[in-house]
Amino acid sequence: MEITCCSVPTTARAPDGRTNVYVFGRDPAVLLDPASRTSELDRLVRDRGVEHVLVTHTHPDHVDAVEEYARETNATVWARAGRTDRFREATGVGPDRVFVEGTAIPAGDGRVEILETPGHASDHVGVRAGADGPICCGDCAVAEGSVVVGAPEGDMRAYLTTLRRLRAMTPPRLYPGHGPPIDDPGATLERLIAHRLERERRIRRAVDDGARTLAGILDAAYEKDLTGVRDLARATVLAHLEKLAVEGHLEFDGERARPR
Repeated sequence: MEITCCSVPTTARAPDGRTNVYVFGRDPAVLLDPASRTSELDRLVRDRGVEHVLVTHTHPDHVDAVEEYARETNATVWARAGRTDRFREATGVGPDRVFVEGTAIPAGDGRVEILETPGHASDHVGVRAGADGPICCGDCAVAEGSVVVGAPEGDMRAYLTTLRRLRAMTPPRLYPGHGPPIDDPGATLERLIAHRLERERRIRRAVDDGARTLAGILDAAYEKDLTGVRDLARATVLAHLEKLAVEGHLEFDGERARPR
C-alpha cells in the first residue's frame, strides 16, 4: 500500500514544531493526523481522493486541521469508541463512525487496521497498513530521543505494554508522528523500553536514598539540564511513580514517596 508522509508545522508544543501527516492509498485514501493545513498537504489530499479522516490521538499537535479537511472532502470522520466527546472537544467535529481494536478501513486496493496503543495518551491508536505492513505509530516511538509519557494523561504501565506489543508484531517499518521513519523497529523499541526501565531504576534509587518529594526525586533522577522541559520531566517522573506504586515497589500518595 502506498503511504505518503507530509511534515507540517504546528503551533502546538511538538518536537521541532512539526508533525507528520500520513495518507494511505488513493481513491479511497485515508488521512491520518492532519495537524495543520499547508499547500502541499492540500494537493496531496486532493490528488489522492481522501474519503476517511482519523487521528492517532487527540493531542493538539495532531488534530488542528481535522475540521477543515473533513468539511472540504466530505470524508467520513472516525474516532475511538468511548472517546467521542474528547475527540469532538479537541477537533470541533462530531465523528461519523467509531473504531476499536481491529477495525478495518478501506484505503486504495487494501485496508488499514486499527491497533490499540495506549500510554502516551489514553486514546492513542496505531494504524497498520495491511496484515503485515508498516505501522503508523503516532507518539509511541521516535527514531532518536524518547517519547514523553507524563501523568495524569500518560500511563507508564500501558506505554511499556504498547512498546512490547509493537516489538512482538515485528513490523517492517514504523512511521512516527514526529521525525524520520524508523527502519529498524525492533532495535528502536528495545532502546525505548531500556530507556524507560533505566529511568525507573534511577527513580527507585532516589527514593531509596531519601528523596521524598517530586522535586527532589526529579533532581536525583535526571542528570541533564532540564531547562525548557522541566515540566515534562516532572510529569514523566509522576507517571513512573504511579506505575511503581501500583506494582508495589514503593508507596506514593501523589505528593510524597517512600520505600515500601
